[in-house]
Amino acid sequence: MAYAAFVFDAYGTLFDVHAAVRKHAEKLGPDATAFSLVWRQKQLEYSWVRALMGRYQDFWSLTEQALDTAYALYPSADQSLRKDLLNAYWTLDCYPEVPQVLTDLKATGAKVAILSNGSPAMLDAAVKAAGLADLVDEVFSVDALKTYKTDPRVYDMVTTHFRIYPEAISFQSSNRWDIAGATATGFRTVWMNRTAQPDEYPDLAPSAVLNDLTGLKTLG
Repeated sequence: MAYAAFVFDAYGTLFDVHAAVRKHAEKLGPDATAFSLVWRQKQLEYSWVRALMGRYQDFWSLTEQALDTAYALYPSADQSLRKDLLNAYWTLDCYPEVPQVLTDLKATGAKVAILSNGSPAMLDAAVKAAGLADLVDEVFSVDALKTYKTDPRVYDMVTTHFRIYPEAISFQSSNRWDIAGATATGFRTVWMNRTAQPDEYPDLAPSAVLNDLTGLKTLG
């Protein structure tokens, strides 16, 4: 079927969450890769815990807290780079195929949107830095609801705004838990499994699995 909207998660799907550390890896030290993984892991963990407690803090606050935890776990990392790492997170690199894929999808007449845990300011900065502003029709942030994915209300923001049924939406994410949440909502889901991770939610299977966004154009 032809989809009325193609909706993308931002961090890890359009934008490389490890780009900030990679820019400063040499100065950061030998634990840079592990440091970056923990930063991302804690960022997500804090969002889930906050959502379950109903004690919302925006994603930028959680990103700062997660970075501080990474420093605590890797004391060898150069702490003088904290400000540089945070600044770099505002302008993360997008994956190389992203601009052309979004251009091609937009040319079909479908809506192109982002649905993200990111705060509005973070997302605005990332989209502009990557040169994607003219390719994205809407940017949906969980900040409007003061909760985080995988709360069903997050995915409902898209259907409500565009006034379309869930099955008319193709949702793409690199996060398997996010794909599970969107599948439960009724979206067609495409898992961007860039790093060959195992499937952790077999009862909420994606419609397709790709290793980058290029293959999305051939799915229809």
